[in-house]
Amino acid sequence: MSVRPVRTAALVAASVLSAASLGFGASSASAIQTAGERGVAAECATDTHSDALVAGRGGQAKDPHDVSPAQAKAMEADLAKTLAAKGLSRSASGEAKKPGGGGAFTPTTIDVYWHTITDGSKGALSASEINSQISVLNSAYSGTGFSFALKGTTTTNNASWYNGLDYGTTAERKMKSSLRQGDNGDLNIYTADLGGGLLGWATFPKKRVDSMDGVVILDESLPGGTASPYNLGDTATHEVGHWLNLYHTFQGGCSDTAGDYVTDTPAESSPASGCPTGRDTCTLPGLDPIKNFMDYSNDQCMDHFTSGQTARMQSAWVAYRG
Repeated sequence: MSVRPVRTAALVAASVLSAASLGFGASSASAIQTAGERGVAAECATDTHSDALVAGRGGQAKDPHDVSPAQAKAMEADLAKTLAAKGLSRSASGEAKKPGGGGAFTPTTIDVYWHTITDGSKGALSASEINSQISVLNSAYSGTGFSFALKGTTTTNNASWYNGLDYGTTAERKMKSSLRQGDNGDLNIYTADLGGGLLGWATFPKKRVDSMDGVVILDESLPGGTASPYNLGDTATHEVGHWLNLYHTFQGGCSDTAGDYVTDTPAESSPASGCPTGRDTCTLPGLDPIKNFMDYSNDQCMDHFTSGQTARMQSAWVAYRG
């Protein structure tokens, strides 16, 4: 694989992409299906929210499309409205409830369609490397009610998609519209040599099937890759969290009482980097949740989701993906 600078990068948050502003065109890629082929999902026109992890999980860069408190509030209202349309409500802890009071979520195995993008031999991944990443996901999400099963893989030799792939670009749209498989409940993961120091990005869930839906990660962020200290596979863990509707733990900072809309993640004013001890950036109760998968800490520092985050992911699954 190609040599890359060490990623000192910071997740920059959610952008809203408009399909109407992005071009389409014929792809010269050669996609090789190795298992479980399904049809590409139908195109959706607008409103794909995505999160991008940009140069340095440490926080210098700022995405102009960060989710504002107002945008997060609107997304939260849509979640409640979508659940209500299904005759469901949410408890104080965020759990989706049936009219009789029982939980609406049942444990779910998510089918994963893996798309490896290459430039010749650069970016090629072995079955062992892919399976190792799936194992990391299953370990990280154990106890949440979600597990992951590799349903199919593709390998696509396309230098223009592989080298410097960036979010919100024509290259991304062409890649996804050509390769995405399954429906709203199927996770499509794409790997490439991302541009601008990117580690990855993901879409938040929505009601309509959208060809842009999925997770994109730096190939060298897989377990054993060269993107140290982000090479234990938790870039994918973090981005799948967004795919299941989690915000960053620092969403809204100290001043926004709603924050990340999860009551058991202490507020923090800004993303963490490295693995700081005793970091406390807000006067509200609790130290910063630096070990949470939805902060920007090094992979070796991240180790959990909270019960509130689990309830939120499960509710979003029932609303949008189940």
